[in-house]
Amino acid sequence: MSFDNAYDAITGDNDEGHWAFGTGFDDPLSGVDRAVPSGVDSGNLSAYCLMLGDDALVYAQRLTEWCSHAPELEEDVALANIALDLLGQARLLLSRAGEVEGAGRDEDALAYLRDEYEFRNVRLVEIDCGPGPGGDFAATIARLLVFSAWRLAVFERLVASADPILAAIAAKGVKELAYHRDHAAQWTLRLAGGTDYSRERMIDGLARVWPLVDELFTPHKVELALPDVAVDPATVRSDVDSVLDTVFDAASLSRPQVAPMAAVAGRTGRDGVHTEAHGYLLAELQHLHRSLPGATW
Repeated sequence: MSFDNAYDAITGDNDEGHWAFGTGFDDPLSGVDRAVPSGVDSGNLSAYCLMLGDDALVYAQRLTEWCSHAPELEEDVALANIALDLLGQARLLLSRAGEVEGAGRDEDALAYLRDEYEFRNVRLVEIDCGPGPGGDFAATIARLLVFSAWRLAVFERLVASADPILAAIAAKGVKELAYHRDHAAQWTLRLAGGTDYSRERMIDGLARVWPLVDELFTPHKVELALPDVAVDPATVRSDVDSVLDTVFDAASLSRPQVAPMAAVAGRTGRDGVHTEAHGYLLAELQHLHRSLPGATW
């Protein structure tokens, strides 16, 4: 999809509904069969939904940190809009995870009442690129480019999932993720083709997130155990590389020559092993809910 500016993307004058705007939106899963497909292990399906939901939830939290701190007002709105799209995906995926799990946990319980080691997001989404100490807008754009290109490729395949709920979530999500990818690509070109300083920052931003790229394409045992339901991330690497190469060629950029971030005893974010930044992020995300348990508004 494409819009003349970020404001067009969030108005009611287009056919792209946004799940997280208030409470008056249509349920994108209305009428979809919620039964676990025959032959599919409920534990693996719940874990897979949790993985995808955690990716979106944690990254949405990171993007909201830029509210009122982006380099221009329009970008404040754009990043907030992208965060809301991801939050909408997270709500649906975490709800599905809790539903299939059968332990009585809803989306709020999964978002706010789990500890750090229980989160299954990739480490790319949790590192701190925000506006605080060490914050870097170019690194934020670099991460958005990589993440949206990867997630879009996964969701394009997930549309054919044997789980009707996952297929419906993916069908809705590809439209939003295409906008996210386009937005990041435009900013990459803008920064790389601007001043010497902005180009240097874009190069440094890519180098900052690149050690976490390989993890995106490393299959997890849960994904491999759901051949007709999940997407093996290794199968999307060529598609993502093609997108990134196109952007880098247009921006006259090269892939960073940096080593991948090591796993810890063979375990990464999908296994609940995270960077130090993850705990601080969760403390902010979960503080209000844990301080006022059971409160509603």
